[in-house]
Amino acid sequence: MLAALAILAISAVYASVGQAGGTGFLAVMAVSGIPVDQLRPTALAMNVVAAAYTSWRLHVARLIDWRRLAALSVPALPAAFMGGLIALSPGVYTAVTGVLLLGAATMMVARPKGALWAGGAASTRGPGAGWTALGAAAGLVSGLSGIGGGVFVAPALIVLGWARPREAAGLSAPFILGNSITGLAGALLSGQQLAPDFGLFAAALLGAAAGTVFTRRLSERAIRLVLAGIVAIAGIRLLSR
Repeated sequence: MLAALAILAISAVYASVGQAGGTGFLAVMAVSGIPVDQLRPTALAMNVVAAAYTSWRLHVARLIDWRRLAALSVPALPAAFMGGLIALSPGVYTAVTGVLLLGAATMMVARPKGALWAGGAASTRGPGAGWTALGAAAGLVSGLSGIGGGVFVAPALIVLGWARPREAAGLSAPFILGNSITGLAGALLSGQQLAPDFGLFAAALLGAAAGTVFTRRLSERAIRLVLAGIVAIAGIRLLSR
């Protein structure tokens, strides 16, 4: 019951900034004693549930830029599938993913010189080769780790000045949805199994429903700060495991 409530809260907070909550799902399930070989596929499956609803809500609100989403997702989907077929050792997984998350959070808060945080070119620049590389890299990490990839893509888009915070949030959920589906397929083909407690899925969906209510009400600064906090907490949790 406590695990279900934690999943609900995590999904609500992540959905408020266009995320699904894969990192938080992994942390809760690990504390709950779910076997290690079930963590990744279960987190990916829960991402599918949460991100599907969040993506639908974002689509209805017309917050998804489908052209930019395609630029990220076309290279990401096969990369996520390939990543799902590979099982990293626990030490490598926690170290690499934790450092990446903390680095992204630090850059968002520090506002490095040259980054575009609002307005101007960030809202008009079309996707290019950089978007393809970013999508492929995030897709691979998604399949390898069980994290949907949006928590990597959204900070990168903001730091690089390729999207404003609200635009990045609108791209995250559908990006996570596609990566999680293909990554889950790869993980299942590699022989990993879902955890039997599917009641957590309902909590994830309820949390996503609550979180999307706030997506359009948050200011762009609030979205950036909330996302940075989530990314930092996720990185600390992974490195402390």
